[in-house]
Amino acid sequence: MTDVPAFERFEQELHTLVMALESELVGEELSRYDVTVQEIEVAGKAYRRGVRLPESYLTAAGCVTVERYLYEPVAAKGKSISPLELRSGIVAGYFTPRAARQGAYAMAHLTPGESEALFRELGNMQPSRSSLDRLPKVLLPHWEEQRVTWEAQLRATETVPAAAQVLALSVDGVMAPIRGAGKREQATLPGKHASGPTGYKEVGCGTVTLYGQAAERLQTVRYARMPEHKKATLQQQLTTEVATVLVLKPELQRVYLADGAKDNWRLMREIEDQLPAPAQAPIEIVDYYHACEHLKNGCDAAWGESTQQSMVYFARLRTWLKERTDGVERIIRTLRFQCSLASGRKCKRLEAELTYFRNQQARMHYPDYIRRNLPIASGVMEASCKTLVTQRLKRSGMAWTNAGGQAILTLRSLIQSNRWPAACSAPTSAKRSRC
Repeated sequence: MTDVPAFERFEQELHTLVMALESELVGEELSRYDVTVQEIEVAGKAYRRGVRLPESYLTAAGCVTVERYLYEPVAAKGKSISPLELRSGIVAGYFTPRAARQGAYAMAHLTPGESEALFRELGNMQPSRSSLDRLPKVLLPHWEEQRVTWEAQLRATETVPAAAQVLALSVDGVMAPIRGAGKREQATLPGKHASGPTGYKEVGCGTVTLYGQAAERLQTVRYARMPEHKKATLQQQLTTEVATVLVLKPELQRVYLADGAKDNWRLMREIEDQLPAPAQAPIEIVDYYHACEHLKNGCDAAWGESTQQSMVYFARLRTWLKERTDGVERIIRTLRFQCSLASGRKCKRLEAELTYFRNQQARMHYPDYIRRNLPIASGVMEASCKTLVTQRLKRSGMAWTNAGGQAILTLRSLIQSNRWPAACSAPTSAKRSRC
């Protein structure tokens, strides 16, 4: 039992030998993708064979060096191409398809430095942090160029669970540090999220979730987009996602679930307007826990911040909201009465919460929603904001360009929507060309 270090050395040496063998075999196979004819045509453009030079590529087992021909444009000056790279699907002129997939997956979760350390610990390929940092940014333009087509291909491979009864759409936003963002922007729409501190802008998030008969979650598709006017791309993605599901199962009950921000409800109503007529009237629901936050604020305003009396009233009113058919009406009456007794700042706080419940009253029939096994909480949406954006884009000292941030968000969205394996084949196959 004292010979563990020797066995560990054996493991390391064996792994190194196996990786060396794999690299050699991959290099030999890669060389077969080269072309030796005098002239080729790619995308309607003629190229003539030029010099033959060695080039290093990163495989999942490590670096290999392969000699390959470069081909120059015949008709005009332009960039030379490598048929070997086109035919084998080399990414960013360096990564083999499998290496690119592993590198992109790591970058979706970790910083370039952390990803570099991870690969060094695994002992397979050893990409530098700079090449890892570049990889998602190189992949994004290819994805965005064909995004609509590739997303349609992904949806075409999926089915709607037979047990699905409810389709719930949610949208929200989370503030993220954006490079070059100027002064804090003021909200331009009533109810819109505050734009956050200087240097931050809102990243849009959306989820399409299918629920079963007992309100159990069956599957969720997640999207996230960097700041954009009226979240136009996010709206297009969600509209197409919902429409595709409804083609397969048009009888699904549609539920729109969000907090009280008017901008979110505007976006979801615009999506509904683009969908076919529903079998059942769509239902708008304000997230129960957001409603409880406002209720807590109202109780604290009326009876004192976190006092015993405030906690007692909050517990009672929260139960009414969820269990009594007239719960929201009772809350409105209570807040209105407390507001009549108050003055100054206390009165303003109570008026703000009273206005919230009056505006959202039609979306707060929680006992009825529960009876019908409909979701009343947007926990899936809240979790998506956290896991898609916050955990990766809001680390200490980070600031993102739109392109850099979107590259990461696209990868994370595909992974969290269980579309990663299928999505990986789309850009890779598209980059291969016959010469």
